[in-house]
Parts: sequence; structure tokens; C-alpha cells
Amino acid sequence: RDEVFGPVACVIRVPDYDAALATLNDTNYGLTAGLITRSLQRASDFKARSETGCVMVNLATAGTDYHVPFGGRKDSSFGPREQGQYAREFYTVIKTCYTKA
Repeated sequence: RDEVFGPVACVIRVPDYDAALATLNDTNYGLTAGLITRSLQRASDFKARSETGCVMVNLATAGTDYHVPFGGRKDSSFGPREQGQYAREFYTVIKTCYTKA
């Protein structure tokens, strides 16, 4: 239950999507999460309910664009997401989402 930075893949067998989402959110950390799907409904739900700072759908979870806010949630975050216009929204929870069709 530690936050790991590196080329690590965690595989946990779960019975269904709801259990997978519950497993994702059952942690003190929340930097990034990803989902591979063909369902736009499932992608939209995942982006809304995942408790992470960055959400990737049908994309790798490593890397993000420099022009958008970057940071985690829960114990994966420290300070504002970036300086500039988002600095004034320091106490607002920001979530960056990507979907590839």
C-alpha cells in the first residue's frame, strides 16, 4: 500500500467493472488511472468516478501535456497543480481526462 514510481504494473483480479473501480479508489493515493474500453458510457463513468488527478482512457498512463494541470489526489498531491491561472484555484479539485476513440 505504498505509492510506487517506476515501470510497475499491478494486476488484481476482480469480478466486474464496479469492483475494479472500487479497488482503484481503495487507496490513500491517486496520481493517475487508466481504462481501455470501447464503451463511451464506461469511459465517461470512469472519468467521473475515479479518484485520481489524471485519467487516461485508451492511452498510456505515463506522461501528460505540459499545458494542462498535473497532480494527484489524496496523498499523491502536494501544493497547487501549477502556477498561473490555476494557482488561484488551489483548493479546487481538478481532474484532467483523456479519451481516445
